[in-house]
Amino acid sequence: MFFHIVLERNMQLHPRHFGRDLRDKLVAKLMKDVEGTCSGRHGFVVAITGIEHVGKGLIRDGTGFVTFPVKYQCVVFRPFKGEILEAVVTMVNKMGFFAEAGPVQIFVSNHLIPDDMEFQSGDMPNYTTSDGSVKIQKDSEVRLKIIGTRVDATEIFCIGTIKDDFLGVISDPGSTS
Repeated sequence: MFFHIVLERNMQLHPRHFGRDLRDKLVAKLMKDVEGTCSGRHGFVVAITGIEHVGKGLIRDGTGFVTFPVKYQCVVFRPFKGEILEAVVTMVNKMGFFAEAGPVQIFVSNHLIPDDMEFQSGDMPNYTTSDGSVKIQKDSEVRLKIIGTRVDATEIFCIGTIKDDFLGVISDPGSTS
């Protein structure tokens, strides 16, 4: 799920960046440092949408660096248990498959894949229905449900299932449609 939240961060800036474009340099450094990172509490920072406030700088003793408190608005992505996501399969093996939904990697165990799907090994490992009509392989798009999340300080891991109504393959790169 995506959220628009306000966060704060203390940014250090080297004295060579001081001048008329100080604020622009500070915003550019903030975007470079923050966008694409993950905090366990808030999720993945997708984009900074605005700067609310830049506080007065505090000179660091001995270095000349200045620390500015910056309050900014950003869009974050945080998956929750029970959420339905569309993801792209990145790897298939006999234990299940891994899929990615944006920055989140999701594992779907073979116990959470419908019983009528069998693992097929070979040069392109996949899960196929007995009649061969549906195939899950690398680069397939699947709709899945998150049944569990584990949050670390810098990463979020998810377990998903496709063993439910309206879940499963959305598009198959191997099909000729």
